[in-house]
Amino acid sequence: MASDNPEIGLKISAGGIETNYHDMGRNNGIPLLLLHGSGPGVTAWANWRFNLPVLAESRRVVAPDMVGFGYTERPAGVEYNLDTWVKHAIDFLDALGIERADIVGNSYGGALALAMAIHHPDRIRRLVLMGAAGVEFELTPGLDAVWGYTPSVENMRALIKTFAFNQELVSDELSELRYRASIRPGFQEAFASMFPAPRQRWVDALASSEEDIRAIDKEALIIHGREDVIVPPVTSRKLFEYIEYAQLHFFGRCGHWTQIEHADRFNKLVTDFLNES
Repeated sequence: MASDNPEIGLKISAGGIETNYHDMGRNNGIPLLLLHGSGPGVTAWANWRFNLPVLAESRRVVAPDMVGFGYTERPAGVEYNLDTWVKHAIDFLDALGIERADIVGNSYGGALALAMAIHHPDRIRRLVLMGAAGVEFELTPGLDAVWGYTPSVENMRALIKTFAFNQELVSDELSELRYRASIRPGFQEAFASMFPAPRQRWVDALASSEEDIRAIDKEALIIHGREDVIVPPVTSRKLFEYIEYAQLHFFGRCGHWTQIEHADRFNKLVTDFLNES
């Protein structure tokens, strides 16, 4: 029986991990893999709900809940680190029979996308890095608050205010909805174990070396919100400097939620980039 929760999609075993994912669009050309961020209660659908259906109008788009997040299985004893997440992403592509993909990585997902391009370059065609971690930067108070979240409606509302420049997005309804998502069975326990204080070490652990990033020979579109207080815009300036075949796009009046606050522009920008010959 189909779930009435849109965040629950299909299930597939990826490297032995039962993975919740969404699969939309036409199965032709290079598929697109969407990698979500690391906020409390995050799921692929919550992250990409305004983008996945639009991007899928011209290509196949797949969006998994990465291990430790959402409705994907949380195996006992799993170590939540960059190696684990990269392996899970590659195992996911293998399980779907996808040999090569374009990738859009959001925040933490941007760090994963970078690491995949470095360690599995044959599996990647083009990169889109949005508000991406993956380079060294000083932990911001905003990211410290995100990773240090303890469940309450008030704390969730404060986080949403930090994520969005447009405060009209910060409603009681959304705060309650995302709070309830963060306390679903297993969600907060896994999340709290990923990024315990002191948290600068987890910024560093998600970072790839400058040398490795400079060796990436993929076309890359780098996107950031100018008013982002979670992952500072300087990270995207660094990525633009390091990656030879890169283009950089900043959105003004935009926080960490580029794909939500400027959804139409984001979708067009990404589609045009992926459609380049």
